[in-house]
Amino acid sequence: MNARARLTGKPWPRALMVVLAAFGLALGAATAVAAPGQPAADRAARAPGVASAQGAAPATANCRPEASSLSPSGPPQVTPGSFMATIRARGYLIAGVDQSTYHFGFLNPLTGQIEGFDIDMIHAVADAIFGTYQNHVHYKAISDNQRIPDILNGTVDIVAHTMTITCDRLQEVDFSSVYFEAHQRVLVLKNSSAQNLAGLRGQKVCATNGSDSLVRISAAKAVPVPVTYWTDCLVQLQQGDVAAISTDDTILDGLAAQDPWTKLVGPPLTNEPYGLAISKQHTDFVRFVNAVLQQLRTNGRWAASYAHWVGTPVPAPPPAQYRS
Repeated sequence: MNARARLTGKPWPRALMVVLAAFGLALGAATAVAAPGQPAADRAARAPGVASAQGAAPATANCRPEASSLSPSGPPQVTPGSFMATIRARGYLIAGVDQSTYHFGFLNPLTGQIEGFDIDMIHAVADAIFGTYQNHVHYKAISDNQRIPDILNGTVDIVAHTMTITCDRLQEVDFSSVYFEAHQRVLVLKNSSAQNLAGLRGQKVCATNGSDSLVRISAAKAVPVPVTYWTDCLVQLQQGDVAAISTDDTILDGLAAQDPWTKLVGPPLTNEPYGLAISKQHTDFVRFVNAVLQQLRTNGRWAASYAHWVGTPVPAPPPAQYRS
C-alpha cells in the first residue's frame, strides 16, 4: 500500500470468515445485554443534543477534524468529581466497539475475546482509570450506525470503532485526538477489471450504514448498497451481489486477509483520521483520554500495537493537534 504496510497474517479461508461473522453477530447481541449502560438518571443527564459550552464543536466553516479535540490538562489522573471517578466507582468502562473488522475490532473465534488495534486503545484508557483493564471493561458490540446514538443516549462511555472524525460528527459528539490515519480505497474480486472507484460507475458498491463511505460511492456515480456490518459486504461481494466494497483501507485490508480471492485497487481517495468518540457532556474525559493517547505515542505502546495488528515498518503515530 502507498501510505503504510499491508495488514499482516495469513488469509483466512472463506468458511472461517463466515464462522467469524456469525459468531461475532451472536456475541454482539449477547454483549449488548451483558454490558449494561448508565442508570436512567445518568442517561437523562446526557440527553441527545445537550452540550456544554466548553464542549461545543467548532462551526463547520472553521472545522479542522484533525485539530478538533481538547488538549490534556496534564498526565491522566482520576480526579474527585470527574467522569473518570464515576467510571471507577462503577467498576468498569463501557466501550462501544466493532466485532467484525479483522485486526481492528473483531471477535476471535478461537478465544472468544474481542481483539484488535482499537481494542488496545480501550485497554490503555481502562488501565489509566483502574490500573489494569482486566475485568474492568464491558464491551458493547455495535454497528457503524449505532456509534453516535449510543454516545448520545449514554449507553456507552466511549466508542473505538474505526470512526473517522468529520465536521458533521463533531456537531454531535467530541473526539479524542487522532490515533490512526486511514485512507478510503476499493476492494474487488481478483478477476475484476475495475481499477478504481470511478471505474465502477453504475455498478453496485457496498458500505455500511452510518459510514461516510456511502457519500463518496454516490459521488462517484456508483450505486451504494448499505449493510449493517463490513462482513456483510464481503459476503455480498463473494456472492456476486455487488461489484466492490469501498471504505477505509484498514477495514478493506482486514476483509482481504479473510479472502485471498480479493484485491485492493486504486489510489487512496481520502484521508480518514480516526478518533475515539465521547459525549460532549464529559470534556474532562476527552482531555483524560488525550493524555492517555499522548503517553502511548511516546512510551512505545502505540508502536507495539501497530506492529502486532497492522504490520511493519511502523510509522510515527499521528501527532496530536488540539483546538484548545
